[in-house]
Amino acid sequence: MKITKFHMSIVFLIVFLMTMSSVAATCNIIVITDPSGKDPNGAAAGSMSFAENMFQSTFLMSKNNHFAVLSGGTGSSDTRLDSVIDAVANLENNASAASAASLASQFNGARLVVGGPSIGAAIGGSFNAYVITVDDASHDIKVTPYTSGVATLQPGQKGAIIHLRNTEGNPLYGTADTVRKETAMNIGKMIRDGYPATTILSEAMGEVAKDSGERYGGGGVNLISGISTDDMFTPVDMNQTGYPMDDEYSKLCDDCGWGMGYPKAESYDKCPVCGANLRVVHAYEALGSALTISPNAVSVAVYGSDKPGLAETTSEIVEASVAKYGYDASAIAGSVNRAIKNGLIMGVDHVEPKDINVKQGSKAVGVYFNALPGDRSSPAWDLPIDGNILNILGSIQTAVGIILILLVVFRSRLLKSFQNR
Repeated sequence: MKITKFHMSIVFLIVFLMTMSSVAATCNIIVITDPSGKDPNGAAAGSMSFAENMFQSTFLMSKNNHFAVLSGGTGSSDTRLDSVIDAVANLENNASAASAASLASQFNGARLVVGGPSIGAAIGGSFNAYVITVDDASHDIKVTPYTSGVATLQPGQKGAIIHLRNTEGNPLYGTADTVRKETAMNIGKMIRDGYPATTILSEAMGEVAKDSGERYGGGGVNLISGISTDDMFTPVDMNQTGYPMDDEYSKLCDDCGWGMGYPKAESYDKCPVCGANLRVVHAYEALGSALTISPNAVSVAVYGSDKPGLAETTSEIVEASVAKYGYDASAIAGSVNRAIKNGLIMGVDHVEPKDINVKQGSKAVGVYFNALPGDRSSPAWDLPIDGNILNILGSIQTAVGIILILLVVFRSRLLKSFQNR
């Protein structure tokens, strides 16, 4: 049997949950603004919590079948794992969202939030949730609370589901009921006003993070376009909290597109490329940008080095270059090389136009780097003299230095020898 990437993610989930302490997402959100699946930003889902270990495995996404399974609840990690596996198996056998979510009730304390643009959405198990619906004709918003059984957003219906509880130890414990209702109403207003699901998800996560304290990523997925925030906000180490979704995440230049993430961004007040003022981007806003497909978006792939931050910084540089000069390999190479010269990109050698693979029709750019040897962070200087000559000069200088040292060390003996003659 062929093992797909989706099945591999389930294997990863099994291994991961076996090695971490029992923890669960306390905020699950799924938003569907275009049940037809035509809008590339028409369905999105995400999770976060005040608790530790908010890794990507808090939700699973099928890029081929365009559904997501978000886990949570008060049960053990084994319980959640079993419920997720059963839900995925059901969905791959064309079960409804409601049927898959209802499986959570068979596991003590588990919660499942299931959905996609074509199957609608549902929540089952242990939850405190609102189902939001928006009528296409009248634009009426309906927000309905549910705490048991299975709550469903029917296929073909614009709407959303939001679950929210407070984690023990959260300084804002006790706010979940109020925040859940207010956020549900705001989600309904944004759906009514025509915002894409990816933007609604990010704004809702920002509101929940600020007002309820359930603030650590986690992350999100674009269910139609198959994009995930991956490890943008998840913790680097086990038993740590993820990135606070209401904290500052990066600084961005709106004039040329340059950007830099925190903590390095703290060193910049002006754009080092064009000198313009920088805009502070919070984590929930970065989530929305990462998931939202725009007509001018550029898909950037980086090859040749896996140094931390290289792909992200290169993407920012390439996007800014394309916005200013278009899909010109020479211009992109020049922009990348300026970034290397200025120290924004480190650990790789300069590139040439032949190292830039441009596919304008697909709005895609590939950048092929050569990693520098050892621990070097920047390439050798491009000097107007051959390097071998410099090596010879260096050897001569070394020889002269040695002679001078010998003269100093043996000066008395040399003077006596000279006098004797």
